Amino acid sequence: MNKKKQKNFDLFLRGPIQTSLRSVIGTRYRNSHCPKQTKVFWFFFSKKNLFLFFLFTSPAFARDDIITLSTAAQPPGGYSSLPYATADAPKGGSLTEPGLGDFDDLNPFIVRGTAPDTILGLIWQPLFKLSDTDSVTEYAELARDVRIEGNRVIFDLDPRARFSDGTLVTAADVVWTYQTMITQGLPFYASEYGEVASAKALNSETVVFTLKPGAGPDTVFNLAGLYILPEHFYAGRDFGAPDRRFPVGSGAYRVSEVNWGSSITYSHVKDWWAANIPSDKGFYNFATVTEDFFQTKSVLMQAFRAGQLDVHIEGSSILWATGYDFPAVRDGRVKRELVPETLPAGMFGLVMNTRRPVFADARVREALTLAYDFEWANRVLFYGDYLRDGSYFANSRMASSGLPSADELKLLAPYRAEIPPAVFTKPFALPVTDGSGYNLPQLEQAMKLLNEAGWTVRHFKLVNAAGQQMRFEIILDDQQYERIAIPYAYDLKLLGMDVTVRTLDDATYERRQDAFDFDMIDESYPETDDPGSEQAAYWGCANANVLGSENWAGVCSPAIDAMIAAEMAAPDAARKLTAVHALDRLLLNGWYVVPWFYADNERLAWWQDKVAKPDAPLQVGHDFALWWAK
Repeated sequence: MNKKKQKNFDLFLRGPIQTSLRSVIGTRYRNSHCPKQTKVFWFFFSKKNLFLFFLFTSPAFARDDIITLSTAAQPPGGYSSLPYATADAPKGGSLTEPGLGDFDDLNPFIVRGTAPDTILGLIWQPLFKLSDTDSVTEYAELARDVRIEGNRVIFDLDPRARFSDGTLVTAADVVWTYQTMITQGLPFYASEYGEVASAKALNSETVVFTLKPGAGPDTVFNLAGLYILPEHFYAGRDFGAPDRRFPVGSGAYRVSEVNWGSSITYSHVKDWWAANIPSDKGFYNFATVTEDFFQTKSVLMQAFRAGQLDVHIEGSSILWATGYDFPAVRDGRVKRELVPETLPAGMFGLVMNTRRPVFADARVREALTLAYDFEWANRVLFYGDYLRDGSYFANSRMASSGLPSADELKLLAPYRAEIPPAVFTKPFALPVTDGSGYNLPQLEQAMKLLNEAGWTVRHFKLVNAAGQQMRFEIILDDQQYERIAIPYAYDLKLLGMDVTVRTLDDATYERRQDAFDFDMIDESYPETDDPGSEQAAYWGCANANVLGSENWAGVCSPAIDAMIAAEMAAPDAARKLTAVHALDRLLLNGWYVVPWFYADNERLAWWQDKVAKPDAPLQVGHDFALWWAK
């Protein structure tokens, strides 16, 4: 996976858990320490003034150290550890896990450079950390509490908090981090914190964020998820430039050894300040964590079989079915487990760059979607392991279905002239083939749409009115996707298109992605139980031409912008759901992505004589930060 994509997932799926990369499709290698982001704040707004306060499902949850929308029981006041953590887990030993590709930088917060997958969650901490068991609960970490006073959001830091060099974590560090991220960090930050008017340190332990009038509810939650960096460490340096210095953070580990491009080792911070705070007790049990990098999955798998790696998240369904017949599996030293995941799946597929003239017409984009034979791919390539992405919020209640509700119609009505009529008249459904590989009916439907869009076949070539053949390139960031893309390109060639498939190295892929220099790419759009401002990053007009942004498709639609604004400002859960359903319908009927698939579990393998895992089920599947050495 290219590291730009990794960075975006790290920062979107942020939180406390140092969990696996929450790939929405289950096919990417998922790293064990990439944080998970979700939205856990709901707010009411008065008509004349901005009044923000937490909406909890029960008064019992109205606590300043736990923020939740869940009806599940929460730890009581004065709790000593989280219920899914093993508070007395053994400390010491080591964990060695794999990474793919290489790295040349130790700053994961910027566009330039390639940082290791593991570094974010091990080195730095957010103000509040997210639960592993649901995506609507957070626990105090660097901050001991949060208060809402009018349009001010106030965090009080834990006075014990220290960076790994022994210096105090102060409110000035929080303010500096916020200001630096929105000006020099990934474009993600400017979008996430666009509704913050100012940040100010009242004293060394208290920071106040003042929100702009009309600020959406997600802003407060996103502030709670801000990873805090030490101002003194970066003073006098260009934060936006790659940095090979061993970073300083408040997290459980420090970088102790680097072999550039091949491995990085983290050592546990001695007398770590948060070792016994309730939200971290029982976490980060290994004395050292090493990420070893491999250029190919085949070499990675050889290393795992040889015992050079302790754990592996298998991204390939075919390897899971055929690649684990070796002695250590047969005699039980290596255990395999399908671990359920219940997070929303989001969307994964081939993204069409609508900035390119070839993809400007929605009928062309729909035709390209009709030509993808998921049922054949799932039967032949994936052993039936996957489900189809039929929504941008798949595997969640946020996924739309049927026709728009009356409330959705009210939201959509002002934009009806620009919205595809099918949104109002026809429930969205992706084509379903018989799985035989003979998808002629779907190709015939695709050709009809292409003809309507002005494309015709001449001398076995699909050409426009000027006689130019339809041609484009599919670029991939992972060689394993070639077995999906190449058969797809073959079907497109039956329609007369000239389609090439190319897998690029991480650096080249990232550079072209950042510059929007592509026709079609494979991409993922991760989601949570409570979508928020990340939708503007994915689909908003403001990001359509911002280089390095996540609006890869180049979407710019007043109707889509309006639905995003509605979901961000929704005063209650029902209206939030209405706006997200409406947004989903517009995206689906815009045909911006050729949907691929997702998995509702992850394939986990580990050496049982080396490491152990807790039994508690987690929404995220697994969290290596909760494991320990044997």
